[in-house]
Amino acid sequence: MSRRHKLRKKVFLPDSKFQSPLIGQLINMVTRCGKKSLARTIVYSAIERASEKLGKGDPVEILLTALENVQPKLEVRSRRVGGATYQVPIEVPYERQQTLAFRWLIGFARDRKGVAMNEALALEIIDAHGNTGNAVKKREDMHKMAQANRAFAHLNR
Repeated sequence: MSRRHKLRKKVFLPDSKFQSPLIGQLINMVTRCGKKSLARTIVYSAIERASEKLGKGDPVEILLTALENVQPKLEVRSRRVGGATYQVPIEVPYERQQTLAFRWLIGFARDRKGVAMNEALALEIIDAHGNTGNAVKKREDMHKMAQANRAFAHLNR
């Protein structure tokens, strides 16, 4: 952590189609090697495909529900006390919850081999919307670890 400057919060611009800053953030996180237009087509087609497969109306609402199901509420941080390192559970700030949820969704979509990225991202969104899938499992594992180490919660800064 720098001692000189305060961290400025990054403001994500809304996307052009749905006017949602969350989708703008998702597009920025999918972008690789500066190819933002390719990332935009991937995200839009994934959201539309997930909306079609679920048979529900608003694609943005489907993405928001999937995001809510993936966001972790607790995480563990290492804290060194008297020569021993403890895993201390802490609450996760809302911005970090969103970032982790997007990171997990995109990461597990990229790990699906043999499937196009827009299809893989759509499948991850559908799984997260149904409270299943790899990203939800990762959140559950993180919560289990925090529950297992709740005895060290008093060491929280």
